[in-house]
Amino acid sequence: MTLRFFDTATRELQDFVPLQEGHASVYLCGATVQSIPHIGHVRSGVAFDILRNWLEAKGLDVAFVRNVTDIDDKILTKSAEHGRPWWEWAATHEREFSRAYDLLGVTPPSVEPRATGHVPEMIAYIQRIIDADLAYATEDGSVYCRTARVPEYGFLSHQKLDELDQGEDAAPGKEDPRDFAMWKSAKPGEPGWDTPWGYGRPGWHIECSAMSRKYLGAEFDIHAGGMDLQFPHHENEAAQAHAAGDGFARLWLHNGWVTMSGEKMSKSLGNVLSVPNILTQVRPIELRYYLGSAHYRSMLEYSESALQEAAAGFRRIEKFLARAVEILGEVETGSWLPSFEEALDDDLSVPQSLAVIHDAVREGNKALESGDRERLTEIAGAVRAMAGVLGVDPMSATWSGPSAQGRGLGVGSGAADGATPALDVLVRAELDRRAAARAEKDFATADDVRDRLKQAGVVVTDTPDGATWSLG
Repeated sequence: MTLRFFDTATRELQDFVPLQEGHASVYLCGATVQSIPHIGHVRSGVAFDILRNWLEAKGLDVAFVRNVTDIDDKILTKSAEHGRPWWEWAATHEREFSRAYDLLGVTPPSVEPRATGHVPEMIAYIQRIIDADLAYATEDGSVYCRTARVPEYGFLSHQKLDELDQGEDAAPGKEDPRDFAMWKSAKPGEPGWDTPWGYGRPGWHIECSAMSRKYLGAEFDIHAGGMDLQFPHHENEAAQAHAAGDGFARLWLHNGWVTMSGEKMSKSLGNVLSVPNILTQVRPIELRYYLGSAHYRSMLEYSESALQEAAAGFRRIEKFLARAVEILGEVETGSWLPSFEEALDDDLSVPQSLAVIHDAVREGNKALESGDRERLTEIAGAVRAMAGVLGVDPMSATWSGPSAQGRGLGVGSGAADGATPALDVLVRAELDRRAAARAEKDFATADDVRDRLKQAGVVVTDTPDGATWSLG
């Protein structure tokens, strides 16, 4: 079967034919670093890490770009609410996202550009669009894209021009309410940069248009991100690129949300589940297995029972490999099964690929019982190869080598044997004592609690939502 993906723009399965033979270029919209990451945030990181793994497994050299939005209305609002400098607020939460990706075994991108580091490229890109008469500057120094003049606007989100709502406030000098901001004049006290049009800061959409072009060129293979980004973000990214004369993305892949009670996980709904908190229930490798287990385009309905069921499913794979090692001494990575390849070639059908793995585990257990070492060697090697593509091979360097130190990944650690929930009770009691001491301005006691936890290998992170902990 030819490798194919469901393209959001055409709403059809498309054969994947890279622009450059032997290479694949992927741009993933990364985090807007306004808060600590919850599992809804990191699902795309896991889903498209599997995409990257599969492209590489198919022999392609992958250029994988995942950006960081570190200047944004929400970042400015939240940092002001907490009396913190906007840049410090963004940097703090960027580190939390990086740690979450690392804990879940997500391969670092080829490059991870920050928006604030690419303002000159954005200014140059905007000027190209102004020169094409597809954008205009207002008296206050803002710049808007002339949406109605951009060829094929709406091709991605399939919206009609007459029904558009960009979600932006009315602004003086804006020609058409359907136009969107590429550059925003700075309000008093806001950060900004000098431009030919005035002092201001980039709009959200121009960031990705400029950064993808810098690192992947005027046209690239795949643009990926959450389904909530289709409009206005991705539609407007493409509009800017097309207005500047660039081909931009050839295929668009969008992952579904993590939901609770059928609703998108978000802070406003009060149902945010942070990565550090979830990792008090299961191990990082089990959380990765859970987040990657559903088809990337489907919704993933969160419940504690579903999480634990997924963790149990992973442990069946882990137990089989551990028993195989006991018999064989070692298990080398082998070759995946043809049915596994067929599943992933068909728009990354991870559920089908996991079914193949679990069928193989059942056959492997039969080989264990019968003492068939040759068959056991073959199956265990295949299971390692297939689990490795999905990023959940417990014997890989990611999960068992030096880089796994501090993740709490070993057999018998974490929630696998009930230790983590018990540890959470003890640590929470200490954190409550620390919070009470801080409230009474007894900072010596508060510092003593934190230092003792640190000596025990417990990392405490203070967030606007309270203190969280993880094994560091």
